Amino acid sequence: MHLRCLELQHKTKYMLTTVNEIGRIEFRNKIKDVVLLSAGVGMAGIGLKGFLLPNGFFDGGAMGIALLTQILTSIDLSILIILVNLPFILIGIKQVSPEFAVKSALAIVGLAVLVHIIEFPPITEDKLLIAVFGGFFLGAGIGLSIRGGGVIDGTEVLAITVSRKSSLTVGDFIALFNVILFSFAAVFVDIETAMYSMLTYLAASQTVDFIINGIEEYIGVMIVSDAADEIKHKVSYDLGRGVTVFKSDQGFGGKDTDVADKRILFCVITRLEVTKLLQEIEKIDAKAFIVQYPVKDTKGGMIKRRPLH
Repeated sequence: MHLRCLELQHKTKYMLTTVNEIGRIEFRNKIKDVVLLSAGVGMAGIGLKGFLLPNGFFDGGAMGIALLTQILTSIDLSILIILVNLPFILIGIKQVSPEFAVKSALAIVGLAVLVHIIEFPPITEDKLLIAVFGGFFLGAGIGLSIRGGGVIDGTEVLAITVSRKSSLTVGDFIALFNVILFSFAAVFVDIETAMYSMLTYLAASQTVDFIINGIEEYIGVMIVSDAADEIKHKVSYDLGRGVTVFKSDQGFGGKDTDVADKRILFCVITRLEVTKLLQEIEKIDAKAFIVQYPVKDTKGGMIKRRPLH
C-alpha cells in the first residue's frame, strides 16, 4: 500500500510538472506572438505614413487595393484597410483557424488606428528611395505579422482558397492578382507611379521572404547509398551535422540487385554547405542517389554546426 501511494504521488507530481511546463510554453508563445504582431504593425505604419502615402505610391495585394482606392477616392486609408481586409479575415476563419482570424483582425485594426493617428515628417523626396524603403518597412511589417501568427495583408488567405479550388498555385494567383492591380494603376493613375509601385512590391516581397525564411536558406538532403554507414559517419563527425536514418522496405533495382533493407539518410543543411556535402559523398560513393529540396523553416534538432571536439 505504501509503495502504491509513492507511485501515485510520483505520477501526480509528474503530471503537474508536465501541465505547468505546457502552460509556460503556451504563455511564452503568446507573448512572442504579441511582440511580433506589434512590431509588424509598427513597421508597416512607418512604411505607409513615412514613405508611401505622402508620395502616392502603393504596394501589391490587399494593401495595394486600399492604397490605390485611397488615391482615387480620397477615403481615409484607415477605414479602407479594415474594409478591404475584412473578407479575407472571414475566409481565414474557415481556411486557417479562428485564432488566426482573431490575431489578424487585431493586427489590422491596430494598423488602421496607427495610420489614423501617426504623423511622420517627410523623410526623403527621392522616388527610388521612397519605393525601396517604403517596400522594405511594409514588407517587414507583413513578415513579422506572419511570424506572429496573423496577417495585415489578407491576399495570401484568398490565394490559398483559390489554389484549393483551381489549378493555380498560391504564387501564381498572387502574381496574377498583382499584374491586374498594377495594370489598373497604370490606367487610372499613371504609368510612372505604377512602375515605382512595382519596385515597392518587389522590395516588400523580398523583405517578407527574408524575415520568414531567415538569412540562411535550408536544404533537405536525402541520400540513398550502399555506403550509408560511412556517409553517416562523415556527415555526423567530420561535418558536424545531425543525420536521421530511415530503413527502406523495398525498391526497384536491376537484375541480381538486392534492394531490400536499404538505409536512407536525411539531413538539413544550409545552402552554402551543399557543395561541400556533395563532394564528401562523392568521395565515398560516386553512385549515391541524392535528392535535394528547399526547407522553409526548422525548429529543434541539430541544425547549427556542432563542435567537433
